[in-house]
Amino acid sequence: MLRYSLLSLGLALVLGCAPVKAQTFDSYLQTVGQRAQAEGVSARTVEQMLGGLTPNQRVIELDRAQPGTPSAPGVFPPVSAYIARHVDAARIAGGRRLYAQMGNFAARLEREYGVPEPIVIAIYGHETSYGRVMGDFDLARSLATLAWEGRRRALFEEELIALLKIADKNRYSRDQLRGSWAGAFGGPQFLPSVYLRLATDGDGDGRADLFNSPADTLASIANYLRDAGWRAGQPWGVNATVGAGFDWSQLQTRMVSPACPRVHDRHSAWRTVAEWRALGVRPQGVIGDNVLASLFQPDGPGTPAYLLTGNYRAILEYNCSNYYAMSVGLLADAIVR
Repeated sequence: MLRYSLLSLGLALVLGCAPVKAQTFDSYLQTVGQRAQAEGVSARTVEQMLGGLTPNQRVIELDRAQPGTPSAPGVFPPVSAYIARHVDAARIAGGRRLYAQMGNFAARLEREYGVPEPIVIAIYGHETSYGRVMGDFDLARSLATLAWEGRRRALFEEELIALLKIADKNRYSRDQLRGSWAGAFGGPQFLPSVYLRLATDGDGDGRADLFNSPADTLASIANYLRDAGWRAGQPWGVNATVGAGFDWSQLQTRMVSPACPRVHDRHSAWRTVAEWRALGVRPQGVIGDNVLASLFQPDGPGTPAYLLTGNYRAILEYNCSNYYAMSVGLLADAIVR
């Protein structure tokens, strides 16, 4: 049982400023429980979600095994190989089936959020294979472990508090709240804080259920992309042909992105599509001449090139990886081809 007192809370707050090793897991959970109650979570929910938790060493191992900076800067695995694995026949077929099943709902969603339904479905397919693979880690245990371990305590403590609020509001049991080892869950793989901010009731039953409702999942993804700045009426990007002897050196971007700079460093400076045409770059899809776009040829000269719009950056907000964003865009295109 979790027990709280002013004395234990004071001790926990003092220890929170000390090295992580100085605070036991149970003591840390007392701190979190007190904070959650101060932010409106019921004592009953705190007990149900945090009572009896133990650290999960496997979660710590997975977190520490995350890749860091590449040993060879500027050398990237081929995007084409990643796309071949993630824009495969099974994902395309699954996306087409879901697109057909959603029918009028898909059209309504696009009207309401301005985001093409194939893009939304492609993210659903990429994240969880259309809801089939959503993770089976105990979210409360995983987030409590990551917060207590301390390398990114501020981040994971916020997510743990958000999870407690979700459980309290929606009457979820701890066993129902399962997902990835890092705390993402449901069809869109939202972190708890993202759920609280952007999860949407798409089927009108009064609750945004990202575990069981494809309509809620798709509406929530669309809401996320709209919030990320998706521009209605523009594609994410189009294939482009680059003329022989094209001078890339004059088009290197001088922008410095505050988030994921190595991803954006690979894109050219921005030009209108009309300006790209004048430079010998020919778009192979429907895109207006006044649309601003960045040129991207990820695998080098002689390989496929793309003109990317600001909507590509909205996809990068979901997962800041060119591999991810390219595969989402191309999967969406294949779903409606």
